[in-house]
Amino acid sequence: MTQPRTAPVTPEAFDPETFRVVPARTFEDLRVGEVFRAPSRTLTDAHAAAFQTVSADNHPVHYDAEWARRHGHPAPVVHGLQVLAFTAPGATLFPHFIGEVFISFLELSCTFLAEVHSGDTLYPALTITRLEPRGDDGVVTTAATLHNQRGELVLSGQHTYLLRRR
Repeated sequence: MTQPRTAPVTPEAFDPETFRVVPARTFEDLRVGEVFRAPSRTLTDAHAAAFQTVSADNHPVHYDAEWARRHGHPAPVVHGLQVLAFTAPGATLFPHFIGEVFISFLELSCTFLAEVHSGDTLYPALTITRLEPRGDDGVVTTAATLHNQRGELVLSGQHTYLLRRR
């Protein structure tokens, strides 16, 4: 069987500026209650060691299994800032939806609700909780949540972003 002939793709036929993972949206297209999930990820000892190197946080609770056990932890505890990083908007599809209108990440807050250890699988999500028009811009507030493989909420927080309006 012969394959159908197709015209060769020329450089003029492809425009990287129009290549999108998802259709582009604006502030006005967003809705309270929309959820933007990130793929689940399992933390490894290598992830924790790399973050320890980058952060220069040398508290033994993060790398010394015996110290951690003597102080009531079942294993070394993954750095809180590393856990928080799993809620980064870029870990989800959110910035792909609003990439052209994104101005800045204004603020964040979070509460660490349970320890995270190497071997835990994390499930991040951002849920839009507020949309506030401000002149030519708009403020988007999201609830940031992070569950582990046991369904426990290990982090709860809030992110606020500034977007350009139409």
